[in-house]
Amino acid sequence: MGEHLAKAIHEGQRTMPETRPLLVCKPRTMEPWRIFRIMSEFVEGFDILRKYGLAATFFGSARLEPSDPEYKQVQELAGRLAERGFAVITGGSAGVMRAANQGAFEKGGGSVGLNIELPIAQADNPYLTEKYAFHHFFVRKVMLTYASEVYVYFPGGFGTLDEFFEIITLIQTKKIRRVPIVLFDREYWNPLLTFFKEKMLEERGAIDEKDLELYKVVDSVDEAFEYISTNVTC
Repeated sequence: MGEHLAKAIHEGQRTMPETRPLLVCKPRTMEPWRIFRIMSEFVEGFDILRKYGLAATFFGSARLEPSDPEYKQVQELAGRLAERGFAVITGGSAGVMRAANQGAFEKGGGSVGLNIELPIAQADNPYLTEKYAFHHFFVRKVMLTYASEVYVYFPGGFGTLDEFFEIITLIQTKKIRRVPIVLFDREYWNPLLTFFKEKMLEERGAIDEKDLELYKVVDSVDEAFEYISTNVTC
């Protein structure tokens, strides 16, 4: 098995064309290089994650500037968690990701970046102790899903919301064990949480009332740190 897997990884790296057509519609044939590349990314990703026994994953906007007060909050929370033995895992690029990696790095903790290859490159931030760039979003999301004992979401865009719904759906459907989900900045998240309660629960019955307890909303680093310290049981 190990020999076949090693061969698949080698083939995925060797046979991938420099220019890859985008998958707009379901392909009639699946090129072997795609299969090999997917396999190689899973192996590389899990090989990184197995090194870290305790970890926290941070999500949020890549557009957050270092001059923003929120940047310092991300940095402080990540640093405090690093001091408690958490590795900090992010998407490895700018904004919230950079702040979290910086906080962990400056405290001597593990600081991991799981980046994504995009047409407009997302440069790695300089505060990573380990990094890997994925070609496939879905493989990267699997890695982020299995990466940590707590998931922290700061305000962000479509990508942040996508990653939030990915995790909360997997927990709701019991495809992964329940772990703490922290939503930072009540003002930002309240409109969405109101939609959950008034539209999804009360009006449509599309979720259960207990589903509203799958996440914790906080407004300060102290509140987030205390909740994580109390509720991470692994």
